[in-house]
Amino acid sequence: MGLDVALQPTLVGETIMVRPMTELDVEPLYAVASDPAIWAMHPESTRWQREVFRRFADGALASGGGLVVARRDTGALVGASRYYDWDAGERSVVIGYTFLARAHWGDGTNAELKRLMLDHAFTFADTVWFHVGEHNLRSRRAVEKLGAVAARTVVPEPGRVTVHYRLQRPAGARDRD
Repeated sequence: MGLDVALQPTLVGETIMVRPMTELDVEPLYAVASDPAIWAMHPESTRWQREVFRRFADGALASGGGLVVARRDTGALVGASRYYDWDAGERSVVIGYTFLARAHWGDGTNAELKRLMLDHAFTFADTVWFHVGEHNLRSRRAVEKLGAVAARTVVPEPGRVTVHYRLQRPAGARDRD
């Protein structure tokens, strides 16, 4: 019997809601992503530029796992994330492509987002991976705070190094098998 995996769920937390990304979200999301400071440590540091962001948005829409993050009180978009590379045999999935408006850095939004996404992922996966640019220290610290452990370093293309962090499903986490 196959496992029904929802890579575009709607997840509701205390202050945010995570939902599937649609084409209608691209422009409001670009308004958030157009801040160059968001991408300063990111391997794709020009993602604040409209044409570069459009490629990111197209990838998210095509992936079947693209999500937007909205404030529950106003509905305003404050960022995005994605589930990708679901491996049914290994029961693993990657969470990544996450960014948040600078107004939500350090205010608990990222922790709430990751908690919602991890709680959902661990209903079908045993392992969650995070792929983080080697020099993206802010994101590396954030996934380390979750308990993720650097498991390997990958060079996806010349001049670009990514650290792959692994987080195992906690004992007692819900399993839908």
